[in-house]
Amino acid sequence: MRIDPAGRSVKIAEGAIVYIVDDDESVREAVEALLRSVGVSAETFSCAQDFFAYPMPDVPACLVLDVRLRGQSGLVVQQQIAAQQMRIPIIFVTAHGDIAMSVRAMKAGAADFLAKPFRDQDLLDAVTQALAGDVERRAADRSFAELRRRYELLTPRERHVMARVVNGLRNRQIAHEMNLSENTTKFHRNQAMKKMESKSLVDFVLMGGVLGLQDAPDAPLARRPVKDSDGA
Repeated sequence: MRIDPAGRSVKIAEGAIVYIVDDDESVREAVEALLRSVGVSAETFSCAQDFFAYPMPDVPACLVLDVRLRGQSGLVVQQQIAAQQMRIPIIFVTAHGDIAMSVRAMKAGAADFLAKPFRDQDLLDAVTQALAGDVERRAADRSFAELRRRYELLTPRERHVMARVVNGLRNRQIAHEMNLSENTTKFHRNQAMKKMESKSLVDFVLMGGVLGLQDAPDAPLARRPVKDSDGA
């Protein structure tokens, strides 16, 4: 918890870093000093090339980026960041901004757009929000990675059954489509639920939705005689 210049308590993610890319040294120093005054780590760069060369640690972060860098537009840097799949919130700052430029930046995913000279509090608010968003995104990524890890534990048949459950099919329908007995279908569904660590059928379906199984269900298995066994 930090106290900002307005006397408000601000929750900043532990270990968070704000990167500042601006070719104006006075601006870099002022923004860095402001951030450090509320306990936020900052790294400054005079050009985008130095920023891209920096070995960024895997911690919550955001980028304060000048729109008009010498020899290169900040909007181009934004495109390069997207091309490199660097998922970092961007706060644009500019002394020459216009409506069209800000709209273009925001449509491309910018977290905020501030015109110089900006109030310290406005920048701190933007940084706080951007870092909070990055924390949420990272948490969502970890949650998805864990779901993927559990899904990889499923056998091919369990994945087929799960996909069909997620797409609203009942056990009898799944059994008919996969040419299995209903008991075998229930067995595979229960095994899949156990491996996915789902607490209920609704939870199981929601997990499948997050994994995108409702959009790309597995293709039906080739028909074969029904067996009252585990169907493997």
